[in-house]
Amino acid sequence: MNFEKIKIKEDFIRLDSLLKFSGLVYTGGHAKMVIQSGEVTVNGETCLMRGKKIYKGDKVEFENKGIIVE
Repeated sequence: MNFEKIKIKEDFIRLDSLLKFSGLVYTGGHAKMVIQSGEVTVNGETCLMRGKKIYKGDKVEFENKGIIVE
């Protein structure tokens, strides 16, 4: 799987915000739905918390697409 690199200026970004920012979902409601249904993994583990803090170096996967936060 190829991972797209996303740069953030802050120390962390919330998982739902990252999904929207990266364009993997279009709305916050869609982000909430896919996270709570177990479709998103963070560092290889399913994450059900939409407010999870994602830090630099974390890997997020959704629908065979990956993101690495820098």
